[in-house]
Amino acid sequence: MSEGTARTIALSWSGGKDSALALWALREEVGAEPVALLTTITEDYDRISMHAVRSELLRAQARATGIELVEIPIPAGCVNATYEERMEAALGSPPLDGVPVIAFGDLFLEDVRTYRETRLTGAGRSALFPLWGRDTTALAREFIEAGFQATLVSVDPQQLDPAFVGRRFDESFLTELPDGVDPCGENGEFHTFVHGGPIFDAPISVELGEAVTRDGFAFQDLLLR
Repeated sequence: MSEGTARTIALSWSGGKDSALALWALREEVGAEPVALLTTITEDYDRISMHAVRSELLRAQARATGIELVEIPIPAGCVNATYEERMEAALGSPPLDGVPVIAFGDLFLEDVRTYRETRLTGAGRSALFPLWGRDTTALAREFIEAGFQATLVSVDPQQLDPAFVGRRFDESFLTELPDGVDPCGENGEFHTFVHGGPIFDAPISVELGEAVTRDGFAFQDLLLR
């Protein structure tokens, strides 16, 4: 990657473990500091889409990274056409209009990568996957050993016991994962919220709120302390 490109990357940001690892890799391995973090927000609830984390926690993360946050509002039950329209509008507006490369934390889902690359190519941009192809067991342990702290905020009960929601992502969690569940949750088994680690200038203090089941998923609400 050229020095010029390294200064003009934005990072797709979910607030979870893979996003945090992608930012760490961009800084430590690529030598790139993203100009912005992009996050889709379900506007009906003011929460991170899919993960259902409160937007105030997302904003606390962005402040702790020192990187500008771009929130892209989408409706609940958003269809692809609307998602793509909102994303295109965001990419065409400051600070993203001059950013040629968008980075993602995806690990091995080829269909997801192809979709991202196709959409960005059509918009005259390119995609970067700093974690692509890494062994997820090793990566999960690297996350813990590096001092990251995260909590499971969403679990798919079809793939993992919902009792895992609200658990810390730590060695005990990895040890108790059933066979067939990816240690990084890459198949959608679970999602996390990262509240500590080397990408932040200070930890984000959170506490557990209510755990609920909604739309076929188990969610753990988190609150800022």
